[in-house]
Amino acid sequence: MNFEPQERKRYSRQIVMPELGLSGQEKLKNARVLVVGAGGLGCPVLQYLTAAGVGHIGIVDDDRVALTNLHRQILYGPEDVGLGKAITAKEKLEKQNPYVTFEVFEERITQKNAYYILPGYDLVVDGSDNFPTRYTLSDASYKVGIPMVFGSILRFEGQVSVFNYQGGPTYRCLFPDASEGDSCAEAGVLGILPGIIGSLMANEVVKIICEMGEVLSGQLLIYNALNNSTHTFQFKKDPAQLQPMESQAKTGQLAEVSEPKEAYSQPILASQDAQESHRFETQIPFHTYEERLASNAEQLYLVDVREEYEFEEDPINGINIPLPDLPQSLTTMPADKTIVFYCRSGRRSQMAQKLLQQNGYQGESYWMKEE
Repeated sequence: MNFEPQERKRYSRQIVMPELGLSGQEKLKNARVLVVGAGGLGCPVLQYLTAAGVGHIGIVDDDRVALTNLHRQILYGPEDVGLGKAITAKEKLEKQNPYVTFEVFEERITQKNAYYILPGYDLVVDGSDNFPTRYTLSDASYKVGIPMVFGSILRFEGQVSVFNYQGGPTYRCLFPDASEGDSCAEAGVLGILPGIIGSLMANEVVKIICEMGEVLSGQLLIYNALNNSTHTFQFKKDPAQLQPMESQAKTGQLAEVSEPKEAYSQPILASQDAQESHRFETQIPFHTYEERLASNAEQLYLVDVREEYEFEEDPINGINIPLPDLPQSLTTMPADKTIVFYCRSGRRSQMAQKLLQQNGYQGESYWMKEE
């Protein structure tokens, strides 16, 4: 592939790296990437993929720029309030790099349109802000046979992973249930956080296209902005989740995604097999915990896996071990007590309970969330 002199000079600082080189730049130019969501995560993803020289980028978003977006969606300015995000992003990105072409879809991904939008793209980036869209995207990318780069943000925490990569786990393998908790509007989000997580997502896209480095497939990276900590959890395929998807792939149908009922999606971490994974997925309702506490308090060992600042703002009668620090503390868990992990949404507490079981704990353990 021939590059114009100015085009080649534009990318010279990354072409000079032997891990990428001219061949990698050619792969980027030939790549077709679909970015779903031109908001907090989508903005940095779009900006960095455009700057990197991805040849064709699709933008899917039916939303309009709002004043409350501007503290974190830095692709837009006050003059853009009220305008459609997808078309506005396209116009700005075309000025950033004239060698990239764009395709705009001013609509929301649904079970009806996913199959005519995704084909023709090499991979999809999930920058959406709702769980039904994520499930639909994951199912469609599984059917079409392309990887999905995932990211999510809330308050001070972000997550990144890659699904459907070279036969790896899907989104449903990690989050079996369509459960949703607080949104950024309800719980807030640090404006800088989408830039950090979006950059990590863009990095995964470049690694996949250029076939370099280790892709975050079967791994969930969790970043905390308050202490700059990162922790990576391993997870595997869940045959129980893949079987219905394989049946749907044969018929061309997508699974229906019911509206979320409970707080946040609850991840299933790696275990010896899918049966073991479900066996250890044990929640104790808050009212049941209170009943057991009243009858036999000495038997219960409550571990709050929220961050220290969360624990200080809303302390509970238990010990505080933030989730990223838990792997180093597993050996200190008392074998003669019932371990109960707690966090507000249940997301981190379930991950903690899985980690405990995977490390050979044979006693009784549960995860719990606020009711």
